[in-house]
Amino acid sequence: MEFTALHQQIKDQTDDALMHLLSLLPDHAPRLKAAMRHALLAGGKRMRPFLVHLVGNTLDIPRSDQLTIAMAIECIHAYSLVHDDLPAMDDDDLRRGQPTCHIAFDEATAILAGDALQTLAFTILCEHPMSDAGSKKRAELVSVLAKSSGYLGMCGGQAIDLASTGEAISLAELTRLHQLKTGALLCACVEMITLVSNSLEVQDRATFIEYARVIGLAFQVQDDILDVEGSAELIGKPQGSDEASGKNTFPALLGMDGAKKELAALYDSALQALDSLPYNTDYLAAFSELMVKRDH
Repeated sequence: MEFTALHQQIKDQTDDALMHLLSLLPDHAPRLKAAMRHALLAGGKRMRPFLVHLVGNTLDIPRSDQLTIAMAIECIHAYSLVHDDLPAMDDDDLRRGQPTCHIAFDEATAILAGDALQTLAFTILCEHPMSDAGSKKRAELVSVLAKSSGYLGMCGGQAIDLASTGEAISLAELTRLHQLKTGALLCACVEMITLVSNSLEVQDRATFIEYARVIGLAFQVQDDILDVEGSAELIGKPQGSDEASGKNTFPALLGMDGAKKELAALYDSALQALDSLPYNTDYLAAFSELMVKRDH
């Protein structure tokens, strides 16, 4: 299947599966359920599920395992965006061109929606259909996702981001910040789907994970560039909002030319990692290009 069509197919499958999952929840808290739906289904390119499926297809992982992992990761991603947007955090009114959860509903409901989506992710990993081989890995999958989304990953990175806002930090510190805040969950996509493979060599798994680490950082560098040069209509938030908030970014630290050179170097490193793998990685190379050349 052509790459763009495959991306759309995986996005649609992920959206349908998540919508169905929410529809099965009882209606005893309808406002909370509506807020969860708003956070989970209001746009988004489903890049993380796409990465899960691309690696899963490369390794012939059963579709049920791919979908379960992708859904769990997307629930964590959605929860993180809801909480990042809160007044006590980044205080954003727009997300993907739509009102953020606390604007569309209220702050308390948004907090609860984030909490509920986070715990839903682990329910999915524990209970959603998987192959026999995948089911044997459920506990390990929970562990990877918990570490990647908690203190050792996304939450730790967000804490560093908050603490360093308005302060000058080094390139190494900025890189560490984003490897945790953004990169950890992208790495989890690859760590989790490779975990359920029974035939993957240890070194090849390490290479897949290194690829995810590099492309995750490249994704953030491009995000920083788009905050300066991107269209507010396309990126779904006001242009220059990170700089206005005193956030540390790659263009602010390296200059725009330096940030673009860093992006190009990361892109080359990602392709080199893929080239070293004994698999057909053409779709993953196309994914890499999508991540670094996207306009929103």
